[in-house]
Amino acid sequence: MRFSDEAVLRLVVAVALGAIIGAEREATEQPAGLRTHIAVCLGAALFGVVSTLGFTEFESVRATTNIQVDVTRVASQVVVGIGFLGAGMIFRQGTVVRNLTTAASLWVVAAIGLTCGVGDIGTAAVATAIMLLALVALLPVRNWIRRIARQTRELEIRLVDEATPGDVVAAIHDLPHVRVERITIGKSDGAFVVLADLVADRGADVDQHVATIAGRDDVASLGEVGAHSR
Repeated sequence: MRFSDEAVLRLVVAVALGAIIGAEREATEQPAGLRTHIAVCLGAALFGVVSTLGFTEFESVRATTNIQVDVTRVASQVVVGIGFLGAGMIFRQGTVVRNLTTAASLWVVAAIGLTCGVGDIGTAAVATAIMLLALVALLPVRNWIRRIARQTRELEIRLVDEATPGDVVAAIHDLPHVRVERITIGKSDGAFVVLADLVADRGADVDQHVATIAGRDDVASLGEVGAHSR
């Protein structure tokens, strides 16, 4: 395969489109961010370039040779390889599965890169726009559906200095009609921080429960992180 402007254009467009989706993932502090999405998109695009431009010297009339080159095999191996990379992004904490959306975005970015690599830049751009729309514009819709259907809350509770998390954790477990899916305790700037995933029964006043926890003397601040973690 000789160096060509067409090949360079495909790679540059793939990097740009991968960066668009990667920037959104970076802004929401996901494990795979800008550089990872660029790398996946660029690699897939390069495989696409190899598939379409890398075997031209082997072209010949079928009757004159018994050598067959299947250029689709390179693309198929990209699909297999990105599956392993995406699976490595997914992990489970208790009953909560994390990073599914980020793994899916890597899968889509690989497809976008491969599409650029084979020269179908317009389709790749449309797919990028649709993916970005799904990640950004549909986030409020997702949060609304979760609030209506499941009554979930992901809380970040920062305690006052010198306070211990035991009493707050006990108070969370004592909330009526609320199931605690996960609690994580850490420290930030010397103060304890409690992360709690709550699922309430239908009809339960979750906002009132959250206000009860926020009003405790040992709680410095309480925020909901569900709108920012996917």
